[in-house]
Amino acid sequence: MSKEPVAVVGIGQTKHVAARRDVSIAGLVREAAQQALDDAELTWADIDAVVIGKAPDFFEGVMMPELYLADALGAVGKPMLRVHTAGSVGGSTALVATNLIAGRVHGTVLTLAYEKQSESNAMWGLSLPIPFQQPLLAGAGGFFAPHVRAYMRRTGAPDTVGSLVAYKDRRNALKNPYAHLHEHDITLEKVQASPMLWDPIRYSETCPSSDGACAMVLTDRSGAARSPRQPAWLHGGAMRSEPTLFAGKDFVSPQAGKDCAADVYQQAGITDPRREIDAVEMYVPFSWYEPMWLENLGFAAEGEGWKLTESGVTELDGDLPVNMSGGVLSTNPIGASGMIRFAEAALQVRGQAGEHQVDGARRALGHAYGGGSQFFSMWLVGAEPPSS
Repeated sequence: MSKEPVAVVGIGQTKHVAARRDVSIAGLVREAAQQALDDAELTWADIDAVVIGKAPDFFEGVMMPELYLADALGAVGKPMLRVHTAGSVGGSTALVATNLIAGRVHGTVLTLAYEKQSESNAMWGLSLPIPFQQPLLAGAGGFFAPHVRAYMRRTGAPDTVGSLVAYKDRRNALKNPYAHLHEHDITLEKVQASPMLWDPIRYSETCPSSDGACAMVLTDRSGAARSPRQPAWLHGGAMRSEPTLFAGKDFVSPQAGKDCAADVYQQAGITDPRREIDAVEMYVPFSWYEPMWLENLGFAAEGEGWKLTESGVTELDGDLPVNMSGGVLSTNPIGASGMIRFAEAALQVRGQAGEHQVDGARRALGHAYGGGSQFFSMWLVGAEPPSS
């Protein structure tokens, strides 16, 4: 039996900031969920199930928060699922929700992801000792910086590429009212003069710590027909994972990322992603991951990703815009960061991205990764329903 087509008919997100002192976690998630319902012109009664995701519970110290958030999300008496795949969880959460509709388990599903980092210490949370592994004691940046160095050695990329990405994304964020960082005085020179945190990653080439939530209303073909606005249609979605460490693991271009992209492209009938995809929201918490993922996802040949960045291809007005919203470099409520990538891709093909809209975007890719480059989730959405 064929899968039920899945459409995004409602999108909502909070204004992402360093600390939302004015609301509890329940208030934060309800804010995004209500926005998504309003966008879809639906009510809580129209939702058949809720799928929620976030980063590890110890980030806020609230264990199994989905239990107490059921009330805030209109899920009392309804099925509610919790998803967790480290930093990629926002994307994985959306994909679990789509599968419930594609498999005709439910007709309309609310999916939401969040993080309230102000009530946590993510640096500490990411520095816990792991048995039989070397202590990092430096958060995510300390883990990923050697992989960036390996990429530079492998490709011969000049050390200026990271600052170009950060400068681009922070300028894009100025066009996105929901973005956390709005650095109106940003210059390339300021990025390059910022302190070195984890060589070669500078302070301005890293993501912030944000409070925020993102939600989407997903529905089936009949629900999409009733939508008052242009839906975004799912053309392909996939998750892949691999161990954190194993003999032969390629930290620069993980096999799980390649496999995830290949699956999505096959589902969507994409044979040349560079030419057939109009815009990309990829998970770039440290600026060097833009060129690295351009290669991993098949947009550039091995060793060539940094050249796309350097030549302006990934600029908002470039041939392949990347992170039009400002990306994770400008907004990072960890549990929601992947879902924001998926939602921003959907906004593009719905023509609802405002000042950071890519003209004529018909197909857009959302991408997330998590853990030690071990969890990957991706979806491709389009303005037209998928061909059966």
